[in-house]
Amino acid sequence: MVHGSFEVIPVIDVKGSRAVRAVAGDRARYLPLETPLAPGTSDPARIASAFQRLFPFRTLYVADLDGIEGRGANGAMQARVAAAWAGAVVWIDDGASLLPTVAGITKVIGSETCPSLDDRPDPGSILSLDFRGVVFQGPAALLESPDLWPERVIVMTMARVGMGNGPDFDQLEAIIREAGPARKVYAAGGVRNGDDLRRLRTAGAAGVLVATALHNGQLKTGDLEEVAGG
Repeated sequence: MVHGSFEVIPVIDVKGSRAVRAVAGDRARYLPLETPLAPGTSDPARIASAFQRLFPFRTLYVADLDGIEGRGANGAMQARVAAAWAGAVVWIDDGASLLPTVAGITKVIGSETCPSLDDRPDPGSILSLDFRGVVFQGPAALLESPDLWPERVIVMTMARVGMGNGPDFDQLEAIIREAGPARKVYAAGGVRNGDDLRRLRTAGAAGVLVATALHNGQLKTGDLEEVAGG
């Protein structure tokens, strides 16, 4: 199964108003981001602009780690990044905060911050099914009830984030089967190169979230043009 289009979505993890480099979902180890795409800065808005110089990405994903970890979402940062982003929309996971909606921002609801089914995403939001290894982070009933999922679903394999050891294709393909043809499923965690993008597209993913492979140059502009340029 191959979707008609495939979207590559760059990711910015933000902690304390600074972009940080994600490592295996171990947020205590996240240090300020250093990237050749934007030398000398870890400012999230400037990182967003650097991604746009690399490729005309449509969507940007931002993880507001302060919100996710319960310290309070950073509304000012979110607005700055949204204003700097030249693409169509910004997806933000901020721990399901109650911040006022900002134009151009779509909320992502992570299963790890859903203590019960009462907190599941509304149909207009995006659901992130979060895994640490094979262990689902969130209410088991949410994972077991695809009828509760919105139209767009992310499969987030935290242990593979920033590690460069490849996506968890088995887990992704299982979720794609459960989701059915009415939903778009996006992969997150472990992408290394263009071969991974092509395999994800062939597996039926609608797109992929990626950061490290963009910063270290393993994903080339030619790969992006081939897989997501149409």
